[in-house]
Amino acid sequence: MDRIPVAGPSITELEVEYVTRAVRTAWYDQANVFNQDFEEAFAAYIGARHAVALPSCTSALHLSLLALGVGPGDEVVVPDSTWIASSAPISYVGATPVFADIDARSWCLSPAAFEASISSRTKAVIVVDLYGNMPDMDSLCSIAQRHGIAVIEDAAEAIGSRYKGRLAGCFGDVGVFSFHGSKTLTTGEGGMLVTDRRDLFDRVLVLRDHGRKPGDRMFFNDEVAYKYKMSSLQAALGLAQLQRIEELLERKRQIFAWYRRELGDEAGLVLNPDIPDATSSYWMVTGIFDRIFGQKDSIISALAEQGIDSRPFFSPLSSLPAYRGQKSVAGCIERNVNSYAIGSQGVNLPSALCLNEADVVRVAEAVRSITRHR
Repeated sequence: MDRIPVAGPSITELEVEYVTRAVRTAWYDQANVFNQDFEEAFAAYIGARHAVALPSCTSALHLSLLALGVGPGDEVVVPDSTWIASSAPISYVGATPVFADIDARSWCLSPAAFEASISSRTKAVIVVDLYGNMPDMDSLCSIAQRHGIAVIEDAAEAIGSRYKGRLAGCFGDVGVFSFHGSKTLTTGEGGMLVTDRRDLFDRVLVLRDHGRKPGDRMFFNDEVAYKYKMSSLQAALGLAQLQRIEELLERKRQIFAWYRRELGDEAGLVLNPDIPDATSSYWMVTGIFDRIFGQKDSIISALAEQGIDSRPFFSPLSSLPAYRGQKSVAGCIERNVNSYAIGSQGVNLPSALCLNEADVVRVAEAVRSITRHR
């Protein structure tokens, strides 16, 4: 029986055509055409004034923090439940990550926990749209504005998600996206930074190109900066994928609908929540299993025995060896109760764009073998 993958893209002849054209033509005076077209098309889709194509979402977060002037002595609030890429750039710039709890229903940053984490040193907050879910953006942005805190929306996993009709990534000062091979829209590796602020856009353009001003032909650098650029081949792939974005999102919605039909009423299991005013893009269909079925590692092992790949819900950042000994993790176990409770019981079920209905039925049968026989 074929193994069912947990994540993966949808690639058609359109993508092959675009990348082939880039290989043949994206040189000399045409070297940046695909990059410019991708950035312009992406900004138009999101509804942002500016977009910058980058090698990863991590680099987009790094440049966002730098452009906002975050550095040593500053604190940045980040949800405790997310991938370390959301928080690592805080350390890159010498600031301190402050881990706040998630909301029990949305799995995203809790407004109350965010406000409780603010100090006189708080310079920014990174709001993560986890697995395509959307947080209470109105409350989070209102709190940030009241305290003079910059908002970075980490929409790495949420292209196509919406909050009150607005697309993920257009809230706050900066929005960032991932185009990793597991994402709904992929360039293999890659990312995008979007913003409406011209000052941040101009600063990012200098920082991503070794400290050179756009248009510099004399290789006369104003400062030491970074090499954060996307290749033309990646941009061509992204441009083709963006033309298919509604098709890709509809497929994600269809996959989740199959799961909801099969497992929506399963006792002891909670799937991605429906949140008022929000529409998820369902990047990862996720199940939170009751403790009586064991913790996530045993569930992942049981699925693997049946030829089904899955992933663990992110462990709290404050629990990782990477942050061991840092003062900012003190008391997180007691404060961030949702992050620790959900993080131990959550499993990302197969959500690859290549899945069909029979695959989802097979996964559901495997899940029921766990929930009904333990």
